[in-house]
Amino acid sequence: MADYLVTDVAALEALYGAPAQASLVKVARHLTPLYRQWIMASRFCVVSTAGEGGTDGSPRGDDGPIVQELDPQTLLMPDWRGNNRIDTLRNIVQDGRISLMFMVPGSNNVVRVNGRAVVSLDPAMLARFDQKGRAPRSVIVITIAEVYSQCARALIRAGLWTAGDESGDLPTIGALLAEQEASIDGDAYDSAWGARAAKTMW
Repeated sequence: MADYLVTDVAALEALYGAPAQASLVKVARHLTPLYRQWIMASRFCVVSTAGEGGTDGSPRGDDGPIVQELDPQTLLMPDWRGNNRIDTLRNIVQDGRISLMFMVPGSNNVVRVNGRAVVSLDPAMLARFDQKGRAPRSVIVITIAEVYSQCARALIRAGLWTAGDESGDLPTIGALLAEQEASIDGDAYDSAWGARAAKTMW
């Protein structure tokens, strides 16, 4: 295998050739009207960060826009309740580099944002995400370095929105937990999950 590894950027570029013009001109350095429209339609994104412990990719979802715009250079993302691993937040505090992939159900396109982030406890920022008296514990403040659309080929190949429900034979989260820790009753975990999630969504 080692004989076939690509270890030189020039060799990699020679293999793939020049990028298409559209892939270069699509990049903006801040929110434009159309990129703003697209991102504000997204209720789901994947957040990627890097820190001293390695890399992390985290799904984020909301019942409305997943982010708010502070200004054309800045996005705000609430950190709603999760499992308290804080992998994303830890990486942001340690490193600050961040990438986001915004998706909208039914669209095979993805809009990507790269930039830097900080974790804020500013009461005014927390209040912007008030949910009937509930507020996030922190807000991720993202400074945009670049925003651009992603070619639709990946989602088309995967049939992400057209393949139908393929989850029937997947192991449950309880089963995955029980596989790692024998003392966990996977069936009990799965049975209790719905009620627990309803009480702790925000």
